Amino acid sequence: MNERIVADSAVLLGKPVVAGTRLSVEFLLDLMAQGWPETEILRNYPGLTRDDLLACVAYARERVSEERVFQFSVEAVEP
Repeated sequence: MNERIVADSAVLLGKPVVAGTRLSVEFLLDLMAQGWPETEILRNYPGLTRDDLLACVAYARERVSEERVFQFSVEAVEP
């Protein structure tokens, strides 16, 4: 994580949040995915900055880059 994104088990059950807020990365990414413009998010949450939103996107990119997919098959066993 970076200095803008923190996780504390006492805040939102440890979900990553923007430092100094109770706004989760997941919540802010969801707003962006719904098409909320950056200006609207910042207007509705005045404690946030553009750099906070960019940190959320960077955090998500880091998590996705760590994702690994494994292919395997399961053979059916006849009784």
